[in-house]
Amino acid sequence: MNEIGERCGYVAIIGRPNVGKSTLLNHIVGQKLSITSRKPQTTRHNLMGIKTQRKAQIIFVDTPGIHAKQAVALNRIMNRSAVAAMHDVDVVLFVLDRAEWTLADQYVAKYLENISTPIIIALNKIDVVQHIDELLPHIELLSKTFQNAAFIPISALGKTNIDLLLERIIDVLPKKPFVFDSEDITNRSERFLVAEIIREKITRQLGAELPYQATVEIEKHARSGNLIHIHAVIFVEREGQKKIIIGNKGQRLKAIGKNARHDIEALLGCRVMLNTWVKVKNGWSDNERILRSLGYNDGF
Repeated sequence: MNEIGERCGYVAIIGRPNVGKSTLLNHIVGQKLSITSRKPQTTRHNLMGIKTQRKAQIIFVDTPGIHAKQAVALNRIMNRSAVAAMHDVDVVLFVLDRAEWTLADQYVAKYLENISTPIIIALNKIDVVQHIDELLPHIELLSKTFQNAAFIPISALGKTNIDLLLERIIDVLPKKPFVFDSEDITNRSERFLVAEIIREKITRQLGAELPYQATVEIEKHARSGNLIHIHAVIFVEREGQKKIIIGNKGQRLKAIGKNARHDIEALLGCRVMLNTWVKVKNGWSDNERILRSLGYNDGF
């Protein structure tokens, strides 16, 4: 049983798309949990990452990037999922891109106006800032809006000031026993993580639009000794998209599978036999019933 003197709590990582939220979580927990790419809206689900130290357990919730454009049900569920996380945690970690403040950041900030939860603002990507003093006018401006927030310049990629960020988070966590075992790093299943890895490879292989019309479902995940058999279905919305993912003589689908298998084996620590298929499911991204059957929901 943990002593009550230990600190434990939930921290929502929020921000506009593509500011480095998932990269930050991966570096903090020391393992790739959240998929990453340079394309916005890569993260679609709230994903829990657990960092346990000797006297503190921080339960991070990586959220989809909050965005104003909500053209289809998938976008609306992603936004609701991220916004809900802010009201169910002990700390909000608002990630910004160094000295930038965009309309998209303002859109996220409006959701923070009426919450009493402690806010920490991480100014990410300072590895590309020549002089740290460049951030001071930006911090001064932001402090007028976020009067009680703490500001910490970081580099998620370069791991700069990550220890300082963790210390600041721990300072404001409640004193209570740990929720998870010290060895746990996520509450998500192997099936979920495998599906996300495959989706990451689709996102990195294809152009700007098609990745947002694809999702992945694991139909089989069976272990036999040191070998796991995985059957994955990639759903798209139109026949033409199916042809694009398969590629000429199946070469693109083979590349997606090969790259995914490499990362899945690293994650699971064993050999993987991965089989992938592409199927058309018309209108899946704008149908909340179908989305929920595919694992999309508003919470964590």
